[in-house]
Amino acid sequence: MTSPSTPDRILESALRCIARQGAAAVALSHVAAEAGVSKALIHYHFHDRETLLTRLVDEVVEQVVRGERAALADTPPALAIDALWTWLERELARGDIRVLIELSLLPQPSIREAARRAAGLRRAAAAQTVDRLFTLLGLSPRVPAALLAEPVVAFVDGLAFDASLATKRDPRVSFDAFWLGMLSLAE
Repeated sequence: MTSPSTPDRILESALRCIARQGAAAVALSHVAAEAGVSKALIHYHFHDRETLLTRLVDEVVEQVVRGERAALADTPPALAIDALWTWLERELARGDIRVLIELSLLPQPSIREAARRAAGLRRAAAAQTVDRLFTLLGLSPRVPAALLAEPVVAFVDGLAFDASLATKRDPRVSFDAFWLGMLSLAE
């Protein structure tokens, strides 16, 4: 296995810093210390903080969407809900979705634009997930999957936020109740 490139290491370090401290509190010096590189090297690869965080939005949403799409690939119908939960549980533990939410709140124009694109990609992935899940279970939604995507993304974001608060609620119970409600929209 090859080691990650320097830009990838910097992005991963920025992700960890934001997961720990929040996006607004993260400075390039924090990322440099986490990555074990100089701030000058970060400037060489990303120019400035805004460029780094914009690129991070693009990278993180790509990982999240890829994982969501893979969750139901080659999954037997009887295991579909569990496969979706396994993906989401990993995402909640890693904190990528919460990092995307944090980054979407920053005021810099390029970060906001990247966050807007990321939200669109997540809605599209959620619509595909809804469609695939209903198909796997032999159901047809009474509502177009594209319309169900928004509540799916909002629910997942709520779980990500809830996970960051370390509440005593069991997210799996909420997940199962949510999908039971969604599946009740079948014909």
